[in-house]
Amino acid sequence: MKLVFATNNSNKLSEIRSLVPDGIEILSLKEINCNEELPETNPTLKENALQKARYVFDNYGFNCFADDTGLEIDALGGEPGVYSARYAGEDCSAEDNMKKVLDKLEGEKEKSANFRTVIALIIDGKETLFEGECKGEITQTKSGVEGFGYDPIFIPNGYQLTFAEMNKVEKGAISHRGKAVKRLVSALY
Repeated sequence: MKLVFATNNSNKLSEIRSLVPDGIEILSLKEINCNEELPETNPTLKENALQKARYVFDNYGFNCFADDTGLEIDALGGEPGVYSARYAGEDCSAEDNMKKVLDKLEGEKEKSANFRTVIALIIDGKETLFEGECKGEITQTKSGVEGFGYDPIFIPNGYQLTFAEMNKVEKGAISHRGKAVKRLVSALY
């Protein structure tokens, strides 16, 4: 089975490929000659995931899936949420985003957070949604070099390591995206 993963994020692509079984070939947008930025203009993770998947299906005709992920921090009223990738501005880096989170949380005792992923799958025009979440807390400083995004400042509940201190297999077993992908794979088999 071949599925297009509707993302331009090479880190997400690598992570997803490590989570699916050998029977599923994951194609990148570049592999289907989709070189434009996908639209992501909605106020919810679900709507953004559906928008990206529909764009690929409608314009390229491939069975596909897309995800949208948000880090929701309780002390910040759920921020950055749907704006996680561009929390510090349109052309910001992961470093900029982490700095903004850590600056806003300075002096806060409550650092609980939730990573949430919504995956929208389209096969032959039929849409299905899968969700995954991972509860944890934000650290005071960055730690680790694996992963991407907010991984160096997020420790999942029950663990002493940040996502960035875990390898792909360890993180995939407990992460928000890993849980959503497991649900997607179960639906395909």
